Amino acid sequence: MSVPPRAVQLNEANAFLKKHPEVLFVDLLIADMNGVVRGKRIERASLHKVYERGINLPASLFALDINGSTVESTGLGLDIGDADRICYPIPNTLCNEPWQKRPTAQLLMTMHEMEGEPFFADPREVLRQVVAKFDELGLTICAAFELEFYLIDQANVNGRPQPPLSPLSGKRPQSTQVYLIDDLDEYAECLQDILEGAKEQGIPADAIVKESAPAQFEVNLHHVADPIKACDYALLLKRLVKNIAYDHEMDTTFMAKPYPNQAGNGLHVHISILDKQGNNIFACEDPVQNDALRHAIGGVLETMPASMAFLCPNVNSYRRFGAQYYVPNSPCWGIDNRTVALRVPNDSADAVRIEHRVAGADANPYLLLSAVLAGVHHGLTNKIEPSAPVEGNSYEQNEQSLPNNLRDALRELDDSEVLARYIDPKYIDIFVACKESELAEFENSISDLEYNWYLHTV
Repeated sequence: MSVPPRAVQLNEANAFLKKHPEVLFVDLLIADMNGVVRGKRIERASLHKVYERGINLPASLFALDINGSTVESTGLGLDIGDADRICYPIPNTLCNEPWQKRPTAQLLMTMHEMEGEPFFADPREVLRQVVAKFDELGLTICAAFELEFYLIDQANVNGRPQPPLSPLSGKRPQSTQVYLIDDLDEYAECLQDILEGAKEQGIPADAIVKESAPAQFEVNLHHVADPIKACDYALLLKRLVKNIAYDHEMDTTFMAKPYPNQAGNGLHVHISILDKQGNNIFACEDPVQNDALRHAIGGVLETMPASMAFLCPNVNSYRRFGAQYYVPNSPCWGIDNRTVALRVPNDSADAVRIEHRVAGADANPYLLLSAVLAGVHHGLTNKIEPSAPVEGNSYEQNEQSLPNNLRDALRELDDSEVLARYIDPKYIDIFVACKESELAEFENSISDLEYNWYLHTV
């Protein structure tokens, strides 16, 4: 006789508390539309109750703008009485928070209707519904993220960020030397604590590299044969990085473009697909000759304009684009080419995969991967042929054609019949309503530059 799922989860809680008698609190975490982690902190003694009954949180948690205010036009706020839904633990996500001075653990949650069905507006559920379409084909998604971020000083200059003082030299870095090992030494203690903290939390971070701007770094996550888990890892890694850096008296930012004249922060995702026998269906000596790979690429390229609001969800996201920063602005692909939107690494035949290089680090990983996988499935099932792979510099061969601002990106998403077949149109309406609300507030503000230009000159 099999053990009931709830009993299995209680066993998980019992084993953790027994192993960690020092833990005093548990943070219950759930990610909103913007990938911002929200939730509740409970005492140790209440953990069993959470596993048995869940916790209540309002459905409006998924109608929050970037400032944490409910966007009423979503219909998830006052229109439904700001009513609660129930959140249950996600198995195998209970772990310690290594940065806490008072021993604290964390547990990821996901929202459900009171009757038990998954809540449609939880981004994790949005992704699950797309992944289910691959399950029907007997296919398994392997995914891995590369996440870029800046270390920044806790003290801003007139509200703007600046690199932190190096604990090693006492100077602010000015280097833009990509992959420079010496720059890793400048912040070695913090970066090493990030890797050790990731290991303690079970996050498969296997490398940190110096990126092409002062105090900018990239963390690489190892691929896993569970796309939802891959997103969990990316989400939790951001939280870990922020808190470890704070322990080292620094801040971090995953803002897409924090400095006007430096590279932005990207969130690349690598994708391969396994068949029922565990074979990579993209594996080949010549990527151009692999039908499944070509069709997947064709579908992602076709849906890329409509996906841009998920890949680049904020006003600032579109400042990241530019040839000098290796951010593609047209739907194109190539073999081992970092100037294109979809790069196909060809280091070995067995490891052939798609590297999606468009999204910013400010994207919600669940929504980003939902959009990309929708394109992959669309391409596979409709046998969509892509354009020819680009050789050389794609910026010199392809004009900018992807939406280059949030308003156009939202229109593309709202009008997409293909994405609406994969992502619940009710969810698309909520997402668009939230982002249009943010956009309206942004456009109603007056920038310092406008005052400098126009206050005394017109």
